[in-house]
Amino acid sequence: MDKQEALKTYFGHSSFRDGQEALVDAILRGQDAFGIMPTSGGKSLCYQLPAVMMEGVAIIISPLISLMKDQVMALKNMGIAAAYINSSLSSEQMVTAYRNMQNGLYKIVYIAPERLMGEGFASILHDMKISLIAVDEAHCISQWGQDFRPSYLKIVDFIESLPQRPTLAAFTATATKQVREDIVRILKLQDPLSIVTGFDRPNLYYHVLKPNKKASTLRSLISSRRNKSGIVYCATRALVESVCDDLCDMGVPATRYHAGLSDEERRQNQDDFIHDHKSVMVATNAFGMGIDKSNVSFVIHYNMPKSLEAYYQEAGRAGRDGEKADCILMYSAGDINTAKFLIANPSDNNELNSDERRLVMEQDYKRLDTMVSYAKTTDCLRGYILDYFGQVHDFGYNNGQISYETEQQKLNDINQNELREQPHINGCGNCSNCQTEFQKVDITAQAQMILSCIKRASDKLGYTLGATLITQILCGSAEKRVISLGLDGLTTYGLMKGTNKALVRDYIEHLLSTGYLLTNNYGSLELSDISRNVLYNDEKVYMSQIKPYAADKYPSSKETQVSGILLDGDESQQNSTYSQPIEDTSLYEELRQLRYKLAQLENVPAYIVFSNASLADMARKAPRTMTEFLNVSGVGEVKASRYGKAFVDAINAFID
Repeated sequence: MDKQEALKTYFGHSSFRDGQEALVDAILRGQDAFGIMPTSGGKSLCYQLPAVMMEGVAIIISPLISLMKDQVMALKNMGIAAAYINSSLSSEQMVTAYRNMQNGLYKIVYIAPERLMGEGFASILHDMKISLIAVDEAHCISQWGQDFRPSYLKIVDFIESLPQRPTLAAFTATATKQVREDIVRILKLQDPLSIVTGFDRPNLYYHVLKPNKKASTLRSLISSRRNKSGIVYCATRALVESVCDDLCDMGVPATRYHAGLSDEERRQNQDDFIHDHKSVMVATNAFGMGIDKSNVSFVIHYNMPKSLEAYYQEAGRAGRDGEKADCILMYSAGDINTAKFLIANPSDNNELNSDERRLVMEQDYKRLDTMVSYAKTTDCLRGYILDYFGQVHDFGYNNGQISYETEQQKLNDINQNELREQPHINGCGNCSNCQTEFQKVDITAQAQMILSCIKRASDKLGYTLGATLITQILCGSAEKRVISLGLDGLTTYGLMKGTNKALVRDYIEHLLSTGYLLTNNYGSLELSDISRNVLYNDEKVYMSQIKPYAADKYPSSKETQVSGILLDGDESQQNSTYSQPIEDTSLYEELRQLRYKLAQLENVPAYIVFSNASLADMARKAPRTMTEFLNVSGVGEVKASRYGKAFVDAINAFID
């Protein structure tokens, strides 16, 4: 069986995706390989297909128990003998797995890195033919990565302990240039074929919202997606509980996941979501890494994550089947302090020593700055992500040709180039910034008022204040603390009275993002060295604003339309419309119901039977014979023999 036959027979595809064939060919000829491919880009096939064709057993190293289970379940469903070895197995199950390995019953075995040097496993492999070792989530080996795991460093010792070095392959979806260099160096990849297929996910719609009331905004977003499967990420366990309760109270079939739950409850809740018994999962970032659920149509971040890598990875759990999906970030200034607290008080990765922990923390703070800039930018959101990962593109300001070290450099370039006054002409067209018209506004006077207020308040009190109090002073608030501290006696008190407080906060956020303001460890505002230029040297400050709303007409309506619905009490300036999947056809719905019944009978997630993309292709082609059914994307011979008759009969009955 050649690679094309194996591709169709087992995986149901007639052609490879970008980069897959070259990586498969390299592995088949015994060359090391390194694939950097986006989430849902088809990394797994790059090592699963060669494993099926090569003599011996392929060892797949992964840190994710949930992914191992999903992948093994899917492989068995395709007729490929596979198993996993991790802490979820009992001693008896472990012995059985080892015995089956020795008897050559598996083509693919997944294992956690902690188990590689465990008693029994390494000794078994000494007498076995290993076709391939593949390292998934390879970025975990680098201290510069956002998920550094010291256990990954044991992989090198494991490989060197083997009688013969097999072909080695590494794969990741989130790796900057520095992390990629680390992976090649630490794993000692030998002349690897390295392929970066890109980080773009064209089917994902990126949106940043800045709502005043997150709870009501979330309710509206979920209400418009009643029949869709999605994930809501929250920064803390307490928020997970309250958000999940709120959604359940409004009749949404939601469940929850965080480290404070028992193992049994986490497992049950995850299964409920995977098997579509619950449509919405509310979770901390403890959930999802490696979850292979393909029919997630939206991911909403209730709080901003700590890094752009984390956001890209978590948002990327939407649309894995290739269908259109929404990635929505609900940002507020308070998210920054929450993220800083979580960085300073890590609850995981106890393997790190003090030096490693310090280094990781330093990198985490730098990554947080990048994430904050993403939430604040008016440039193309897709372009911002691709810039970060070093991918050339033609979205947004720089058209993929200029790499900016800081947002200030980019802003300076924009301000000096009048041709870029309409910055989103070359945007991706599929993110909220590119669907919103901006204009450049001179806010020098407002900046001077804010900077002066911060300085005068600090001079009076002997310490600095946060953005909330500064905003209250400028707007002439009679709040108790403003009066008790005597801040109503400042010359800057009430200077911006009549200006919407949300707009004043936006001005402050902009001054922070452009370096005119800094925050200390307590979140208080401090003047930077360059702020003197604005106060005393007439330096101009410009800010991009949504065009319909001039500086003195910031939106204050109690209803802002998003996704064709009304967000009660939301004063967000965003008014774009989310991309929505094409309406389900009646045949598609018929096939979806059949898939659900078959999945229930076999006690597997619905997407294990067929993905949404396969169902959509099935509905378009409407195959009426088994021969025609094999032409559906994602339908291999094993799945056709198992499910084909049921689906063909349903299609014929529907058409007739």
